Amino acid sequence: MQLHGLHHVTAVTGKVRNNLDFYTRILGLRLVKKSVNQDDTSAYHLFYADKVGSPGTDMTFFDWPQTGADQRGTDSISNTLFRVNGQAALDYWVKRFTEHNVKHEAQQEFAGRSILRFEDPEGQRLTLVDDGGASFHGQVWDGADVPVEFAIRGFYGVQLSVPALGQVGLILTQLLGFEETDRQPNPANPQEEVVIYTMDGGGPGKEVQVVIQPGLQRAFLGSGGVHHVAFRVKDVAEQDYWNDLLTKRGLRTSGLVDRYYFQSLYFRISGGILFELATDGPGFATDEAVETLGERLALPPFLEPYREQIEKGLKPLDTVVSQ
Repeated sequence: MQLHGLHHVTAVTGKVRNNLDFYTRILGLRLVKKSVNQDDTSAYHLFYADKVGSPGTDMTFFDWPQTGADQRGTDSISNTLFRVNGQAALDYWVKRFTEHNVKHEAQQEFAGRSILRFEDPEGQRLTLVDDGGASFHGQVWDGADVPVEFAIRGFYGVQLSVPALGQVGLILTQLLGFEETDRQPNPANPQEEVVIYTMDGGGPGKEVQVVIQPGLQRAFLGSGGVHHVAFRVKDVAEQDYWNDLLTKRGLRTSGLVDRYYFQSLYFRISGGILFELATDGPGFATDEAVETLGERLALPPFLEPYREQIEKGLKPLDTVVSQ
């Protein structure tokens, strides 16, 4: 049994209006779901993705305004990698980031790919990767002012930071079925090593990079940090398989959790790194038409009876998003 690639990445924002503006207006992603954290309904949970909210394109944020800034360090999910199509796309984004005062580095080469590292306004570490024109099974959002040919095409991969490979490497390869495919010096610090793992045949959307950083302090999650990364399973039957396997191997899981738009299974591969296995369906169009995704507050059925109370506890999102 294989995992089938990244499903979504969930991060933390303390400034939800600025977050909405950056990911929709600057990055050109679509707000496909405006909901709440199902475990804390006082907080928004925003989902940015491609035109239809395809699995593997979805960057989500918990709105935690009371939290402090993320304290960077090891034992963490340290970077989210998006894919774009070709060198011309990267050149476009360099120009766009410069025009909009987005913090970014010069283009680099890493593991045979051109990359562009940048940050959102809260210091969320992000990277664009030239995917070499690989096939993309989603639908690029054409409602932003980013030309379709240069648009973000979902995830390329995710980067983890660990103090030692040890247990994490064993879990990835011997339990989750990842394949180690390369080792490279870390472009940010050539004294550090990056171990590259792939799943389900590899390619864009199916890569996990593990940076070994023994000299760093442990990270502490806050605004600008990543809460968890989710990987794709086709259905609940596959999820049940993984739940049984993880439990037999001694990892504590959440058990299956119904998130309405997908089913979730959570577990930690270390003290600071939380993984989720999420089903591809039912999807974000379950309770909204594709044409109007993200325009209203969407609540799963078990929260719908509390809509009035929940809406009163949420601050308005004043940023106007062109749908």
